Amino acid sequence: MATNEQVFGTWLLIALYSGAILYFVIRGARRVKSMTDYALGSVSFSPYSVGLSLAAAITSAATFVINPGLIANYGISGVLSYAVFFPLATVVALAVLTKSFRHFGQSVSAVSIASWMEKKYNSKSYALFIAILSVLLITFIVLILVALTKVFASALNANEITVLAVIVLFVFGYMMFGGANAMVYTNTIQALIMIVVAIILIFSGIHHLNDGFGAFIDKLSSIDPSLTKPTNPKSPLFRDFYEIIFAQIVVGLAVVCQPHIITKSLLLKKESDVNKFLATSIIVELLFFSVVIAGLWARIEFPDLTLNGIALTNDSIIPTYVVKVFSNGIFATVVGLLVILGLISAGMSTLEGLIQSLSSSINNDIVKPLWGEKRKLSNKQYLSANRIIIAALALVSFLIARDQLLNPKLSVAILAQNGVYAYFSIIFVPILMGIFLKDVKSWIPFLASIAAAVTHFSVYYILPYLHETYSIGFGFFNTYLEGIVRNPAIAASSAIVISVIFGFGALFISRLGRKTE
Repeated sequence: MATNEQVFGTWLLIALYSGAILYFVIRGARRVKSMTDYALGSVSFSPYSVGLSLAAAITSAATFVINPGLIANYGISGVLSYAVFFPLATVVALAVLTKSFRHFGQSVSAVSIASWMEKKYNSKSYALFIAILSVLLITFIVLILVALTKVFASALNANEITVLAVIVLFVFGYMMFGGANAMVYTNTIQALIMIVVAIILIFSGIHHLNDGFGAFIDKLSSIDPSLTKPTNPKSPLFRDFYEIIFAQIVVGLAVVCQPHIITKSLLLKKESDVNKFLATSIIVELLFFSVVIAGLWARIEFPDLTLNGIALTNDSIIPTYVVKVFSNGIFATVVGLLVILGLISAGMSTLEGLIQSLSSSINNDIVKPLWGEKRKLSNKQYLSANRIIIAALALVSFLIARDQLLNPKLSVAILAQNGVYAYFSIIFVPILMGIFLKDVKSWIPFLASIAAAVTHFSVYYILPYLHETYSIGFGFFNTYLEGIVRNPAIAASSAIVISVIFGFGALFISRLGRKTE
């Protein structure tokens, strides 16, 4: 339970934070005259600001709140997965894909991934397909809402559903107006706060290493020997190196294809700014990914993962850890409040990006081609439609997040990963082809996307059903099909591999056919 000082301090932080956010929203909203302004901004941004904005957008409440909880549950195996292999693959993909994606996106004035696909493959139907599938990203919005709710509720000793409702009303409310103009500024501030908080969290348990790394490992091992092993067979996520290394590298390479990530490069007005933007985002991002180590400190703080005899859910571990560790004395309380602000910033930064990119894509790639062009809607009408879309997203997100709070499983991360991983596994090969190849017929990436979608949901839902109901064996894959909680990274990595085979196989056959004609 938070102390009275922590509750008062948190309310003060909320007031100051809300005031700063609203200032930038009002300032940014004055420059928004069209959907292009909302999606890409109408001002020239510093490459360092956009780089910080990207780092904040990639690193969500999942990295600062949810994933460390999984590390607390499962130990070193999770650190290898989330702090080593996944980040390395992500930064490599970011460096390789960003420049080419931005170059073509700028040349055709793309405002979303779906519009980028339409221009690249000259196919409105494919763009519509991608735009509809982008609704899967609501699952990531839900994850962030749950994480923010846990942080606020712990710091304020407040009812979770009430807190969730207030967060949804506030964030979705101001995102109806500011768009990219406001988001880059707010993300920059959030990223700077997150840098400080990342360092605090990483060093918050450094005293556990006073007697050496070996003594620290012994502490973890005395709690549960599996916490110190490179693989954890008890875990549904880190059982072997296939899950920890292969699946995470494949997913890490594809994760940058999310619209709120890869489209950030379109905010840059000058080609010369790209390297500064990438260097800033990669350095800061690697720091943020290291925050999951706080999960190990939390496990030593809560050896049996309970507080006052009450079991801690995965998503409550880090908020509870922060409230407990930073509560002794005025200085510790102030530092704790700063950490709480950082956790809030980690969630808000990505939440803003998701709302902005998802609403823009629905408006530009679904509403506009299906209704807008026929009715010749004005810029003002498109902005009004965008606000209606954001309101609808708010309602759906609230209902799903409420269910996650009232009926938790292992973690909301499983829901979010299943939706988000499915989406970027579907668009990874088409983006790869669009960046590096020329004259690719639209049916080829379409086929790759269909193959990815069928594979992902088959591996996650259909194969486990067949295995459990009819005892059908799938070789070494059986391990990943069992249990109530399954690893979405297995489904996504399988989907990406199959998508590559189908996509590039179809491309080879297509071009072979041309040569023989």
